[in-house]
Amino acid sequence: MQAGTVIRKAWDMYKAHWTHLVPIAFVVYVLISLLILLLTLLGWFGAVIGFFVSIAGVFWLQGALVLAVDDVRDGRADLSIGETLDRVTPHIGTLALAGLLAGLAITIGLLLLIVPGLFLLTIWLLIVPAIMLENRGVAESFGRSQELVRGYGWSVFGVIVLTVLIFIGVGIVFGIFEGVVDNRWISFVLNIVLQSLTAPFLALAWTTTYYELRDLKGAEPTAAV
Repeated sequence: MQAGTVIRKAWDMYKAHWTHLVPIAFVVYVLISLLILLLTLLGWFGAVIGFFVSIAGVFWLQGALVLAVDDVRDGRADLSIGETLDRVTPHIGTLALAGLLAGLAITIGLLLLIVPGLFLLTIWLLIVPAIMLENRGVAESFGRSQELVRGYGWSVFGVIVLTVLIFIGVGIVFGIFEGVVDNRWISFVLNIVLQSLTAPFLALAWTTTYYELRDLKGAEPTAAV
C-alpha cells in the first residue's frame, strides 16, 4: 500500500462526491456548534457538558462519514443525509468511548516523547471504520485496527502525514482570510465551513486506507449497520 495512491483515490472520490459528503459534515458541525453555544450560556456546568457533547459529536460525524464513504464506493449515494446520521446513532456510545480512550492515550504519548503518540495514532487510525463497518466493540476496534495496520505502519503513517499537511495548508488559507475579516461571528462561520470541507477528505483518506489494508489481508465478513 502506497500513501500517495491512497491520497489520490481519496481526492478522486472527494471530487466526485463532495456535494454529498460536505453537507453531511456541515449539518453535524452546525448542530454541534449551536448546541455547544446554547450550553455555554448555562455557565461552567454547561461548558463541561458542552465539552462532552463536542467529543460525542466529532465521533458521530466520523462514523457518519465512514458510512457515507462506504455508500459512495459504488459510484453513487444511496443513503440520504438523514438515513446516514440515523445509522450512526446506535454506535455513538461505542464511538465516543473508543475516541476518548484513544485521544487520551495519544495525547499523553505526544506530550511525553511525541513518538509514542504518533505510534498510537498510527496503529489506532482505523478504529472508527472497525466500529462502523465491522460492528466491533470498543476493545475489539483497537485490536482490529492494530491488526490491519501491522506490517504497513510506515505507509499508514505516510497517509496521516499527507492528510495533516493538506489540512494545515487549507487552514492557513482560511486563517489569512479570517485575519483580514477580523469578525467573531464570521470566524465562527468560517470555522464550520473549514471543518465541513476538510473532514470528508480526512474520512475518505482514512477509510480508503481501511479498505486497502482489508483487501491486502483478506476481508472478514462485515456486520450490517
